[in-house]
Amino acid sequence: MAEEPPCAAALLITAAAPFAAALPASATPHTTAATPQAQQAQQAQQARKIQEGSVSAADLLAKVGSCSQISSGKYRTDEETSATVPVCGKSGAVFWKADMDVDCDGQVTTQCNADTDPWFQDDTAFHQSDGKPLSAAALPYVVVPSSSGIWDYSSAGIKGGGVVAVIYNNKVEYAVVGDTGPDEIIGEASYSTAKSLGIDPDPETGGTDSGVTYILFKNSKAAPIESHSAAVTSGEALAKEFIANN
Repeated sequence: MAEEPPCAAALLITAAAPFAAALPASATPHTTAATPQAQQAQQAQQARKIQEGSVSAADLLAKVGSCSQISSGKYRTDEETSATVPVCGKSGAVFWKADMDVDCDGQVTTQCNADTDPWFQDDTAFHQSDGKPLSAAALPYVVVPSSSGIWDYSSAGIKGGGVVAVIYNNKVEYAVVGDTGPDEIIGEASYSTAKSLGIDPDPETGGTDSGVTYILFKNSKAAPIESHSAAVTSGEALAKEFIANN
């Protein structure tokens, strides 16, 4: 957002001064406490400011051009598709390239509820620091396949709150591991992740069929998990380290 010119700022201060002077010394301006969802949205805006000018999508994609498969098999992107997606290993990270289905599970919000999402569940595999489910509408998070004979995410150093770089259309969005999904399907992220990347976030009709790269940094964790700014700060440092080491 562009800053106001000094002259405009001075005018605002001058105009506000009479009103400030008129307030009794004991007067306290009325404020409304921000809801947890509003606070998360504000954190997300701050995080995106941090993200600007960080590691580029091209630099990250250049390091994941080839796959050293670490999964025992491959995943489908949807129930009706064949299994074509392997989990690949790199120094400090695992990654896959898939589609993006939209996960709206977790806290009930205007965007995510039983009316907007036929498959809605009011819980997530991993919870906020206060014990509540994550908010798919407010928090960028990624869904990992439940552990199976194909691949066990926890044995690869991936855990709830782990930091993820999600890349689509030359844009990087930092997210966290927030939920688990079917054990044979891969390629899913929260409403907020999709929206931030310019993907239709509608949980029923949105998402994208291809072109999404998920890079999950091993043994990482954003703290608290619900802080997107923490994920961005950690993600930027981890991304730089990933590029340097691969």
